[in-house]
Amino acid sequence: MEAFPDEVATLQNNQTLTEDKRETIDRSSIIYQLMPMMDKQGLMRQNSRIAPAKNLHYSVRFPVILPRKHRCTELIVEQYHRLYRHANSETVVNEVRQVYVIPKLRSVVKAVSRSCQFCKVRKALPTIPPMAPLPQARLAISVRPFSYVGVDYFGPLLVKQGRANVKRWIALFTCLTVRAVHLEVAYNLSAASCVSCIRRFVCRRGAPVEFFSDNATNFRGVDRSLREQINEGVTATFTSANTKWTFIPPSAPHMGGAWERLVRSVKVAIGDAYTEGKLNDEGLHTVIVEAEGIVNTRPLTYLPLDSAESEALTPNHFLLGSSNGIKQPSVDIESQQGTSRDSWNHIQRNLNRFWQRWLKEYLPVIRKQSKWFEESRSVKAGDLVLIADEGRYRNWRYSMLGVIVRSTRPVDRTRGRMLPQGHRELATRSSKCQIASYRSLCDEMSTAALRLKCQSDIRLSLLHQFAHAVHCS
Repeated sequence: MEAFPDEVATLQNNQTLTEDKRETIDRSSIIYQLMPMMDKQGLMRQNSRIAPAKNLHYSVRFPVILPRKHRCTELIVEQYHRLYRHANSETVVNEVRQVYVIPKLRSVVKAVSRSCQFCKVRKALPTIPPMAPLPQARLAISVRPFSYVGVDYFGPLLVKQGRANVKRWIALFTCLTVRAVHLEVAYNLSAASCVSCIRRFVCRRGAPVEFFSDNATNFRGVDRSLREQINEGVTATFTSANTKWTFIPPSAPHMGGAWERLVRSVKVAIGDAYTEGKLNDEGLHTVIVEAEGIVNTRPLTYLPLDSAESEALTPNHFLLGSSNGIKQPSVDIESQQGTSRDSWNHIQRNLNRFWQRWLKEYLPVIRKQSKWFEESRSVKAGDLVLIADEGRYRNWRYSMLGVIVRSTRPVDRTRGRMLPQGHRELATRSSKCQIASYRSLCDEMSTAALRLKCQSDIRLSLLHQFAHAVHCS
């Protein structure tokens, strides 16, 4: 009556008339082509062409006509949506159309699916902020190589020791500015072994200004050891009093992409030279040093064949003065009435030329943003968010943001302590969160509770009566 008042009035009036005096509903009606009829229970049904099929159920031969924008229609479609475990829309459409005729049924099913809170959670995608500017360590010009260092481990690699095979790991140190690498062999994953690797690195490359790494336990142990030695005033035995250690947020491997990509390059450089279980420690050390030289010889930029420069800029230019260390700049000290000062000035001019090329050729390459172009709202303390749980497929959990740690860069790469059920602290990055509308969710929860408390019995009773009338007629 609410959706089709004129059609219902016409069909009810026809029930009291003979066949020759019955009227047809208006041509402008959206159900005109369905040839509606009224059954004994007062339900409006479609007069279909399969009416003679007596082996089919009455509701299949004469499906009930329902309005598209009506609460009863939404409840019926929602019932099928839940009955088939929130399946794809076509499954629900196929099952609903067996018993009901609903104009623009697919749009109704999609609307119900979009309003389903379970489907919202299951289909939610993380809100990723735009790609942030590069950190200062990647843009530090005219600094000593390996002033800003990223550290990572990869492995294990098997080496032969007597008749047994033992595990070895590779510690990778990369200069975040000139992209050079330094490799060390780690005999285990303990903090003591990590300290030994860092000490060997410092003795050969100098003490860095800052270390960057992920949150591995051995790195945490090294950071704790470094802090203790700084407090004790014996920093000369480790690095220096100015050395800092910065950890990227948990579950944020893209923030360590500067060294993760070089791990792959080193593995490719090792290639067939490493045969599992057939190298001893000396052979493994030789292989990784060879790989270090190969990776440091790679071009940082694309160099056209007709370029005025004779060779592309490589990390070895800042370490050895040329791409492979064999070609040394010639200096005729005697013709210059040579002193060591003239030789030093010549080296400084070459180094300054490399840095000028670094500015003109390398910086434009890393300037472009490659992904994450859309703006998004930054998370705030007190926001209700969905956190992606990588341990389980398509599983999110609600959490309330507690403490927010903001980046110093213009784009907010926030991370914080989440307070999920049980008040267990969890650190994550903002790109792992989907902001839930707190007000709409609370309104939905309160409305749902009120509906269950005050109206659920009446609505369920009406639905049961309606279904009984449909299937028993």
